[in-house]
Amino acid sequence: MNTEFLYKLLDQSNALLGNINTSYERYLMRDLPWDWRLLGIKGARGVGKSTLLLQRLKIEQAAGQKAVYLTLDDVHFGTHGLRDTVEAFQLIGYKVFFLDEIHKYPAWSQHLKNLYDFHPDLRIVFSGSSIVELGKQAVDLSRRALMYELPGLSLREYLIFKGLENVPTAIALEDLLKNHRDLATDILQNVKPLEHFAEYLRIGYYPFFLENPALVMVRLRQLVRLVLDVDLSSSEEGGRVYQVHKIGQLLQIIAESVPFKPNIQGLARSLQIDRDTVSRYLRHLHDARLISMVYAEPQGIFSLQRPEKIYLQNPTLAHSLVPVSQPDMGSLREMFFLSQVAVNHQVNYPASGDFLVDQKITIEVGGKGKNLRQIATTPDSYLAVDDMPIGFERQIPLWLFGFLH
Repeated sequence: MNTEFLYKLLDQSNALLGNINTSYERYLMRDLPWDWRLLGIKGARGVGKSTLLLQRLKIEQAAGQKAVYLTLDDVHFGTHGLRDTVEAFQLIGYKVFFLDEIHKYPAWSQHLKNLYDFHPDLRIVFSGSSIVELGKQAVDLSRRALMYELPGLSLREYLIFKGLENVPTAIALEDLLKNHRDLATDILQNVKPLEHFAEYLRIGYYPFFLENPALVMVRLRQLVRLVLDVDLSSSEEGGRVYQVHKIGQLLQIIAESVPFKPNIQGLARSLQIDRDTVSRYLRHLHDARLISMVYAEPQGIFSLQRPEKIYLQNPTLAHSLVPVSQPDMGSLREMFFLSQVAVNHQVNYPASGDFLVDQKITIEVGGKGKNLRQIATTPDSYLAVDDMPIGFERQIPLWLFGFLH
């Protein structure tokens, strides 16, 4: 391979690195096993995966590693192979590769498998914006790659990205339930989360609010359109989806009535498609992290289960898609709780209350006027209350669940 191409790619990598902001880092930066030979990072569009890779590249280079960032949607890879490119870099001493937008490259998993098997001295970190495509691996990488998901910003991370000082580290759910009064008291000595809570719900889930808060809604609608037109257009096994507009209609139906209690047969009639197609399209929207589906029982085979409730995946997305100036606050509260807790915990629909966490903890979500009546006799049950700085006994401030990661 002509080394001129390599140096052009290096120039691009260094140019991107020169513009990267290292003031704020996502929580995965410290949690990922960066020394693993094949590491995958998936996540919805816009949550900051490319920035995470570039920030880590800067750390690797500072430690003396010869490392490079390559994005697989570059025109270079239209005429040059991924494996050939990596091996050419290896010949000039490069050992660490950050491969972004990996799903844009045909048969990417086969290439990664071969690089892993034949070049044990390399370390590769790869990421992709299409969770749907990353899930359709042509070759099973489970014995080789460690996969992690980067969610959007938690409330805690949002406060850090806002530049507020002395924001504490993440807290464990068990500690939160047992010691919420002490935890809230300590946090409130340094930062007032309730003063920023409404703004977080409106613009704070995606890190690009830092660039221009006024453009968050515009950018988010563009991002959703890109997911529908590009990511989901090829989400069916064996070929393209020819009714992408139906997936968009389904998303809008959900947005207009969240939390949505699905009637699959009714949706099929409204969209003029069959029940199985509705179920598949719901799964595609879920995999694209545009919606969250909550099931009554632990999820098994998707085709045999019907979700009890469907939410938009996060409150910022609701502010963009719900066709009113101010989405329903009750729905936003539940979306907030689900988006914060489901990152590290299983969340299901309970017999009483709003959410069942890890099959044992029942949570009812509400405003200040909410009481424990619905869950009074339910074991291990708690009330997550909005507009409450400090809780009492089984009543916990809702904002505190935004400090779980």
